[in-house]
Amino acid sequence: MPRIVFINRYFYPDHSATSQMLSDLAFFLAESGREVCVVASRQRYDFPDAWLASREMVRGVEVHRVRTTRFGRANLVGRALDYLTFYLSAAWVAFRLVRHGDVVVAKTDPPLISLVAMIVSKLRGAHLVNWLQDVFPEVAGALGMRLGRGRIGALIAAVRDCSLRAARCNVVLGERMAESVERRGIPRERIAVIPNWADDRVIVPVAASANPLVTDWGLAGKFVAGYSGNLGRAHEFGTILDAAGLLQDDSRVIFLVIGSGARLGQVKDEVAQRGLGNFVFQPYQPREQLAFSLGAADLHLVTLQPALEGLIVPSKFYGIAAAGRPVAFIGDKDGEIARIVCKHDCGRSFSVGDSAGLAAYVRALAQDRGEVARLGGNARAALESNFSQAKAFDAWEKVLNIAAPNAQNAYV
Repeated sequence: MPRIVFINRYFYPDHSATSQMLSDLAFFLAESGREVCVVASRQRYDFPDAWLASREMVRGVEVHRVRTTRFGRANLVGRALDYLTFYLSAAWVAFRLVRHGDVVVAKTDPPLISLVAMIVSKLRGAHLVNWLQDVFPEVAGALGMRLGRGRIGALIAAVRDCSLRAARCNVVLGERMAESVERRGIPRERIAVIPNWADDRVIVPVAASANPLVTDWGLAGKFVAGYSGNLGRAHEFGTILDAAGLLQDDSRVIFLVIGSGARLGQVKDEVAQRGLGNFVFQPYQPREQLAFSLGAADLHLVTLQPALEGLIVPSKFYGIAAAGRPVAFIGDKDGEIARIVCKHDCGRSFSVGDSAGLAAYVRALAQDRGEVARLGGNARAALESNFSQAKAFDAWEKVLNIAAPNAQNAYV
């Protein structure tokens, strides 16, 4: 059985989304008897000054952490230097670590790390699997960054495509993303759709009466519309803020924001400037508290800029579903999450700018707790039948078995 070598900038104990997914999968594979290595940085996502151990064994996973610059995410130049030094350090460590016949799994943090993984895999006679959490540089272009547009963006995409073609499999998060990759000329048989997941054994539905955070955060007796996770450039908040303005005089409704990100300051400033008194802000909560923090909301808000459909899938949906809460999705009404919400009848989708529709939906649910419970039950059922951790791990084992050099089967 070949050894699995993952490359990603963050790994346990970091709690960023890519780290959590990778950590879950790596620990599962190690516990299943596979030999697993991880090449990561010595930093943590929200703590660039952290300096984790350079090498250690964690729950059966051999972790190699490389030195990088530590400018963090505050400015683009510093971030670029962090990326560059990770490319160089990770390439050196991976080249020494990877053996003939290994399976190298490259995530997408930092962007284009798949190129490093491709080169190392070819030189060492290993087999490449790409795990796309987003599609870069198209994401950058959709966000208006010059790096992802015009001739520069086209050149970067063409180089990136070399790593997609070199891989035995490219794992994507949804059908819309699969369509985007296939349009780049990658054969469908080299694309596998494995959605992200939530730990449905840890995140379970919790009633408000049994949730200490409801009391601690002053939410008792309120209908809570929550947003939990990263407040990034890919997300849309104007519709939520406008809806909150329409509901400001409804004393039953409060908006709860849990998390951090590039746009948190902007959202807080907007709330202050508009004089919105129906917002509560809380920091990221420990993973072991997610059942309570996600359960503190009666309805969860998930947003994505329509231009980013097929390039990103908001992974926060899966934790929300595990917590048994309905979803209001704001974005492309034919987007990945919108399709799931419609198919499983666990909420409703709204176009960007439809603040009146969103406000009316929040108001209606605030008056009908039975409907909230029904939609939340549907969300949990969808998670258990389609997006459970066990189902994702089973799919990953199939991909990794196929990536082994003696595999004769077709991709699934």
